[in-house]
Amino acid sequence: MHRRDAENAEKVTNEILKARGTMSGASRRRLYLLRHGDVSYFDGQGKPFRPNTVPLNAEGRRQVEAAAHALAGISFDRVLASDLIRSSETAAIVAAGRGPSLESRAELREIQPGRLADIPADRIQHAFVGAFTDGIARETCFLGGETFGSLSDRVLGCLQGLLADPSWRHLLIVAHGGVNRVILTHALGLGLSGYAVLEQDPCCINILDVDAAGRWLVRLINYTPYNPDKVGLELTTMERLYHDYLQKRTCPER
Repeated sequence: MHRRDAENAEKVTNEILKARGTMSGASRRRLYLLRHGDVSYFDGQGKPFRPNTVPLNAEGRRQVEAAAHALAGISFDRVLASDLIRSSETAAIVAAGRGPSLESRAELREIQPGRLADIPADRIQHAFVGAFTDGIARETCFLGGETFGSLSDRVLGCLQGLLADPSWRHLLIVAHGGVNRVILTHALGLGLSGYAVLEQDPCCINILDVDAAGRWLVRLINYTPYNPDKVGLELTTMERLYHDYLQKRTCPER
């Protein structure tokens, strides 16, 4: 009886997949989308380092090693990262010895901030903690810098180019919190309104499948193998950045 039930279930599943032209999911390809590992954005006096130059810190490297272990059984056909150090370092560790050469893409850079010094003191908290919350529009600027419309256009343009390449089945992209939100909200059909409900913790793993017709299947979001239960990860990334900014400014290193 149980065997017959299993056979019937398999038959129905195969008929559904065949009707969609995706027998056994064979036409779907898989995107492994990671955020880079942890970095330190501020010096001892609360002054920001140039965000395009910061490398992984010790905690970030530990996180990346955990992600590499979690994905150890995957052979990547293409490996891409933004051209920022923190992303390229992450990708190199995750794909070490089991993938093609790393491809660097400027289009996958994080959304570019303006100068914190140009933001009025009474607006700095909102600028940080409200950066990825409700009310984002295409013309909204991130910390006084790049607009979210500009970010979306360059990231989705890059993604469409990758989807047009039939040579890969397993693609690794290591990018940033803002960049990943563009791809995830696109796959989920949410647009800019979805930024507020998605978090991307340091070195998180997202897994998305896409078929030949461009239909997405989101399988995993914001998984952190170094901390799967999210213990101590109560703050959002931007809340933590604001906390670090305040702490460095009020408790300078001696």
